[in-house]
Amino acid sequence: MKVTLYSAQPYDERFFEETRLEGFAHASFDLVYQKATLTHQTTALAEGSDAVCVFVNDVLDKTVLEALADMGVRAIVLRCAGFNNIDLDAAERLGFFVARVPAYSPEAVAEHALALVMTLNRHTHRAFNRVREGNFALDGLLGVTMHGKTVGIVGTGRIGLATARIFKGLGCRVLGSDPFPAPAFADIGEIVDVDTLLARADIVSLHCPLTDATHHLINEASLARMKPGAMLINTSRGALIDTCAVIEALKSRQLGALAIDVYEQESGLFFQDRSSEIIDDDVFSRLMTFPNVLVTGHQGFFTVEALREIAQVTFQNLLCLKRGGHCDNALMQASY
Repeated sequence: MKVTLYSAQPYDERFFEETRLEGFAHASFDLVYQKATLTHQTTALAEGSDAVCVFVNDVLDKTVLEALADMGVRAIVLRCAGFNNIDLDAAERLGFFVARVPAYSPEAVAEHALALVMTLNRHTHRAFNRVREGNFALDGLLGVTMHGKTVGIVGTGRIGLATARIFKGLGCRVLGSDPFPAPAFADIGEIVDVDTLLARADIVSLHCPLTDATHHLINEASLARMKPGAMLINTSRGALIDTCAVIEALKSRQLGALAIDVYEQESGLFFQDRSSEIIDDDVFSRLMTFPNVLVTGHQGFFTVEALREIAQVTFQNLLCLKRGGHCDNALMQASY
């Protein structure tokens, strides 16, 4: 089975090759690594492939899916949990097998959320630069003690639960909001509606999927309901946040601080070295001017354990397809 991996970085090739040799050499998977993102212009790179393996910023709309189907591609495996970038109706109509990695090392993303909070709160990124320049002044580095603060977790899935456990361990009061709350959350904190969470939380951390209902969940109205001066963390999906509304809330001091590992228009920026280029995204550039904003380039998942699990589950999904058996991770079932 020939599989083309789009948006492939050196670390993808490393972990996929290690996993293939260690556990799936018998399956005769032929992997082709393409650095290019899957778009209307790059579908031809999958010529001769049985499947494509894609990531969060690859485009899988109706036009792309039809082009892939015309070339004989019959399977799409996502090496991520989210699938908002694929037109599932078109995939079903065209008979695609579609599978994902529903959860991988939830602690990886949860720990990154904590890192963002602690960095923003204690200004360690600014302190690092100061000390390297011989500046040991403490003015501007004042933080707050996390113990006793209220942390609101929006989304109580595996990542949300892992995040909640971390903050409970710090001595924080934990609130959760979810249309279908995980029963395990009852041992960690209190389930409340999202408006109550926003009003009471000193820190709001987003861990929900991107759907029509959650698109721009954080907007002008919800920001106004937040506790003045609260911190907002997003390690889930960029479009959960209306970035322009967040900028206005930062300017008015309604929002005290922001840390994001994802950005609504990240596909044109993230996962590439753009240090020698002019960034022409004016919204992103404005965001970067705030001293109380921290941005990382979608690295929450980026641990050895998570990358190994992603490769392992992706190969298992492909093996299910090849053998024609049931696949627990399938969004669309089909036979190879």
